[in-house]
Amino acid sequence: MENYVAVDGAVCKCKFSEDTSASDILVVKSQKKHFANDKGANKKLIATTQDINQTLKNGTFGKCTLQPNSSGNKPCMALITKWQNFYEKVTLSNEGKILTEISKAECPVGGPDCIEIFKHGQTAEVGEQQMQKADRDVLNQINPLLDIEDIDSTNSICYQN
Repeated sequence: MENYVAVDGAVCKCKFSEDTSASDILVVKSQKKHFANDKGANKKLIATTQDINQTLKNGTFGKCTLQPNSSGNKPCMALITKWQNFYEKVTLSNEGKILTEISKAECPVGGPDCIEIFKHGQTAEVGEQQMQKADRDVLNQINPLLDIEDIDSTNSICYQN
C-alpha cells in the first residue's frame, strides 16, 4: 500500500462547496475493531467503504454551488453514498474496504468523486524507539535548552509500565 490509511478524524472537502476552505471531519461509525497509527491501537479507527450516509461530524461543507436558489446557494447536507479509490486487497470484518488518502466519495447532489480526503487523520507519535535512535547532537542543535539525560531517564520510567 503506497498511500496512507484514512482513519477516524480524517479531514474531507467537497469540490462544490461555496467556501473552498470548508471542511468536515470523517467519523468512523462502521466498525470498532480495526485501528491504525497509534501505539496503543485504541484511538484511530480505520475508515472503510462502509462509512456511508451521515458519517461526517458536522454533516455540511457550507453552501453548495450545485443548489442555487433566489437568495444564493442552499446549505450543503453532506451525505456519503459510496466511496471510490479504496484499497481493494484487504476486507475488514465489517465487509468494508480500507479508505486511503486518495479515496473519494459520492454525494447524491455532487455525484461521484465530489468529496475528497484532504488529510488522512494519522498523526506522528514519538515513541521510545525514536528517542533511542535520535542523534543527541542534532537534538542539542535543534533545542539547546533540552536536557538529553533528563529525557533519557524520563523515557526509561515511562516505558517500563
